[in-house]
Amino acid sequence: MRTMAGRLGSVGVALALACALGACAAQQAREMNSMLAAAGFQVRPANTPEKLKQLESLKPHALLQTQRDGAPYWVVADPTVCQCLYVGNEAAYQRYEQLKLRKEYADEQLMAAEMNEDAAMNWSMWGPWGPWGY
Repeated sequence: MRTMAGRLGSVGVALALACALGACAAQQAREMNSMLAAAGFQVRPANTPEKLKQLESLKPHALLQTQRDGAPYWVVADPTVCQCLYVGNEAAYQRYEQLKLRKEYADEQLMAAEMNEDAAMNWSMWGPWGPWGY
């Protein structure tokens, strides 16, 4: 039978994990917003109740293609960080895709460098590990 302290500890861990995941999602949204702005997307604030309602009806942080006056446009709803809509034309979308690819490549390079650094570490100098060495 679990004690009250054990249950509270589990709740605390769950809350900490939820907060960490929320912070991660917010960080990813901020990174996406930065890349959208750098690519030339325009920010349209949801500054009326009608705009806010429509913004909240869209899938958050997803690129959606739409047509306006016969031309393709890309929109991204951000109801969490800026409460705005990012709007870009085809050229802005292509620049965003290039920035996204560059970021993915840079992230892969960083991960590979960190793995190589870890592999090069001399962990044996710290003595034996495992149940016998703790």
